[in-house]
Amino acid sequence: MSSVPELFGSLVFNDSVMKARLPKLAYKALRETRELGKPLDPKVADVVAAAMKEWALEKGATHFTHWFQPMTGITAEKHDSFITPVEDGKVLMEFSGKELIKGEPDASSFPSGGLRATFEARGYTAWDPTSNAFIKGKSLCIPTAFCSYGGEALDKKTPLLRSMDALNKQALRILRLFGNTKAKRVITTVGPEQEYFLIDKSMYEKRKDLVYTGRTLFGAKPPKGQEMEDHYFGVIKPRVASFMEDLNRELWKLGILAKTEHNEVAPSQHELAPIFTTSNIAIDHNQLVMEMMKKVANRHNLTCLLHEKPFEGINGSGKHNNWSMSTDAGENLLEPGDSPRQNAQFLLFLAAVIKAVDEHQDLLRISVASAGNDHRLGANEAPPAIISMFVGDELSDILNSIEDGGNYVQKDRVFMEIGSDILPRFPKDTTDRNRTSPFAFTGNKFEFRMVGSTASLACPNMMLNTAVADELMQFADILEKADDFKAALNSLIKKTIHDHKRIIFNGNNYAPEWVAEAKRRGLLNLRSTVDCMPYYIKEDNIRLFERHKVLSKTEVHARYEIELENYYKQIHIEALTMLDMAKKDILPAAIDYMKDLGTEIASKKSLGVEAGFEEKILKKLSALSDDLYAHLEKLEQAVKDAPAEGDVLSTAKYYRGTIFAEMAETRKPADEIETLVGSKYWRYPTYGELLFSVI
Repeated sequence: MSSVPELFGSLVFNDSVMKARLPKLAYKALRETRELGKPLDPKVADVVAAAMKEWALEKGATHFTHWFQPMTGITAEKHDSFITPVEDGKVLMEFSGKELIKGEPDASSFPSGGLRATFEARGYTAWDPTSNAFIKGKSLCIPTAFCSYGGEALDKKTPLLRSMDALNKQALRILRLFGNTKAKRVITTVGPEQEYFLIDKSMYEKRKDLVYTGRTLFGAKPPKGQEMEDHYFGVIKPRVASFMEDLNRELWKLGILAKTEHNEVAPSQHELAPIFTTSNIAIDHNQLVMEMMKKVANRHNLTCLLHEKPFEGINGSGKHNNWSMSTDAGENLLEPGDSPRQNAQFLLFLAAVIKAVDEHQDLLRISVASAGNDHRLGANEAPPAIISMFVGDELSDILNSIEDGGNYVQKDRVFMEIGSDILPRFPKDTTDRNRTSPFAFTGNKFEFRMVGSTASLACPNMMLNTAVADELMQFADILEKADDFKAALNSLIKKTIHDHKRIIFNGNNYAPEWVAEAKRRGLLNLRSTVDCMPYYIKEDNIRLFERHKVLSKTEVHARYEIELENYYKQIHIEALTMLDMAKKDILPAAIDYMKDLGTEIASKKSLGVEAGFEEKILKKLSALSDDLYAHLEKLEQAVKDAPAEGDVLSTAKYYRGTIFAEMAETRKPADEIETLVGSKYWRYPTYGELLFSVI
C-alpha cells in the first residue's frame, strides 16, 4: 500500500509531473499562463498535449474528456478515445494541442436561459490551464470552460475566472498605492467545508422521494432525533470510518487536500473540510468531492445525501465557504497582524469587504438561492436569510475607535484558565466565532455560511469577488488622485465604516429580535428564491457585472431564467413524487391496517367484547385518510393548473405560493397516519430506520 505522500496527486497532471515531462521553455510558458494569466502559444499547447497523453496512457487511460460545469449544478463529460486510424486497419494513440484547447460538445441539452435556440446545438469547451488535468476511471479529465457559439458563458467556471481577474486587477492597484511593487497577482482562496448524510443503500432504494428528489417528502418524527446532540464530534462508527478512509484515498489521488472529518449535529450527518487553495481549483475540487462521496458510498452499500434538507425536523446540510485574498508571494490581505489598528492596508481591504457585503446583500443572497436551500435558511440550524457580518469584539472596538476618532488601546493577551496545573496555558483567541452569522470573520478569512450543500461554489465566489473588486476600484480611484495619501486613506476608511456599519452584527442571528432590528437598519430579508431572484436583473447589478466584464446583460438574464426554471422544476418533481407515494404507498398501507382493524373489531363484537381502542384508531385513521385524500386532490389539481409556459418569475411564484404550500399541508395528515399504522403495514423505511441504521 502506498504512503500518503506517494499517493497524493498520483492521478493528477500537476506541477511536478509537468516539470519532469515538459521541455524547459514549454514548462516556463505554461507556468506563466497559470500564475500570471498570460495567453498560451498553440505550439506550446501541442507540446503539453503530447506529454499529457503519454502520462495518461501510462496511467491506464484510454479516453479524454473536457470536464465542465454547466448551469445544471453538476459536472458534464463527453469522452473521446485517443485512437486515430492509420493504414492496414491499425490505430495510433494521438492527442493534439487543438484537442486539448477546444472541444465541441452538443450544447442543446444544457440550460442556456435563451442564449441559443434548441436547434443551435453547438457549444465549445475551452481548456482552463490553471486547473490541473486528472485521471478518473479510464479517462483523462481536462477542466474546461463552456460557452455558446457566440461566446456567452454557459457554465459556472467562466464567470468565476472573470471575477478573479477583476479582483486581481483592482487589488493590485491598491497594493501599488501601499508601495508593493513586487506582487504580480492577487488570488482569492477558498476552503469549502462539505456537510453530508450517509444512510444505508438498501433503505435509500425503498424511498421514492430520496431517489427522485434527494429529500424525504414524508416522515414522522422518530422517538430520538438530535435532541441529545450526542452525534456531534462523537466517535465515528466503523462503517462510516471505513467509508471516510476510502474517500480520503480517492481524494488524495486527485490532489484534493482532504484534511478534517467528523460527525455533525444530526444523526448520520458528517463533514469533510479541505485545506484552502485558489478559488478556481477549490471549486473544481469540491465538485469532485461531491461526486466521489456518492461513488465511494456506493462501494460501501451506503448512499450519500447532499440535499440541504433531507429530513424534516433534523439539521440540514450546508457548505461553508471560507474566503480570503492573497498575493502570489503568499501574503494574506485579510491577516490583521499583531496590531490591526495600525495595519492600514488590512483595514482598507476589510473596509472594502464590509462595503461590498452591505451594498450587495441582494447578490450574496441570490448566490445561495435554490429550492433545497429554501428549506434550510432561516431555521435555527443555519444562518437566516438576512445578510449580516460578524467581525468579533476586538475588530468592532477598532472600527468604532476609527469612526469616533478616538485612541484604541491594544488589549493584553488573555490566557485561558482551565483550572488544572497539569494542563497548558494558551492565549485566548480574540477573533471568536459566531455560528449564527451568515458572513463571519474568523481570523484571516471570512466564512460565508449560507451556501447549500449541493451548490456549486462558483456562483457565491463570483458574486463576492465582483462585489469586492468594485469597492476596491472605487477606493483606488479616490486614493490615486489624492494629494495626501495618508489623510485620504484615513478619511476613506472612517467614512466607509460610518456608512456601512449597519451590516455588522455580532449578536445572535437566530433571535427573533434580530429580524426587527435588521428591518430597522434597512437590511434585506429575502426569505425565498422567488423573493430574491428579481434583484438579479436590477439595472445596478447588471451594470456592476458589465463594468468588470464578469457577465453581460444577456448572460445575467440567462442566469436569472435558468435559476427560476430550476427552482420550479424541482418543486414540480417533488409534487409528482408526493402524489405517487401517497396514492401507492401511504393510503394503501392505511387501508390494509384499517381492514384488519375492522376484522378485529367485528371478531370482538361477535364475542360480546367491546373493541375500544381499535375503534378509536380506526375512526382516527379513517378521518386522516379522508383528509389526506382531499389534500391530494387539491395538490393534483394545483399541478395541473400550473402555467405551462410564460414568465419564469410568475411560474416560480405559483409553485412557491400554491404547490409548495399545498405540499406542506398534504404532508401533515400523512405523517400522522404513519404514527398510527402498524409497522408491518408501512411500505418504506421510517426516519428512525434511515437515521440510525448505519453502525
